Amino acid sequence: MKIAGISGSLRAHSMHRGILRTVAGHLTKLDIEFVEVDISEFPLYDQDLNAKGIPRAVQKAHDQLQSADAIVLASPEYNYSISGVLKNAIDWFSRVEDQAFNGKAVSIMGASPGMGTARSQYHLRQILVFMNAFVVNKPEVMIAQAADKFDKEGNLTDQRTIDFLERALSSLISLSKQLKS
Repeated sequence: MKIAGISGSLRAHSMHRGILRTVAGHLTKLDIEFVEVDISEFPLYDQDLNAKGIPRAVQKAHDQLQSADAIVLASPEYNYSISGVLKNAIDWFSRVEDQAFNGKAVSIMGASPGMGTARSQYHLRQILVFMNAFVVNKPEVMIAQAADKFDKEGNLTDQRTIDFLERALSSLISLSKQLKS
């Protein structure tokens, strides 16, 4: 099995990149391959640019998603919604032929100093309906009061949260297997 992850934050020490590092560490213990998909070099979506062909960075990231069995999206909440870089990436992915989210299990995860990204996750679920993705319903990973659960480098350090995240990954793996059978 192979799982791909995307961070909706581009900062090197973001909590969302830290979530993906925790995901990678857990999946390695399960002999599941993990790849973090880089969306940092995507141009802003533009129909005129799209008409010239899918940009190389978008195609490379799409191919990584396409080869994965499931996807983890770890994203902050910006202005009560998802981050612009993640929305831009999804807009590009939706334009690629045989788009990679179609029919795949997706787990949404997020962390914030406050409520834990509930509003952005709701918007992301709406977007993923269009992408024909199957979102893990429970458990929902909304890490509240995140400043107390991550170190300065963005690494998740709270063991209860790590255990919860591992349960969410078990649900993602299970849903992915169900979709393939």
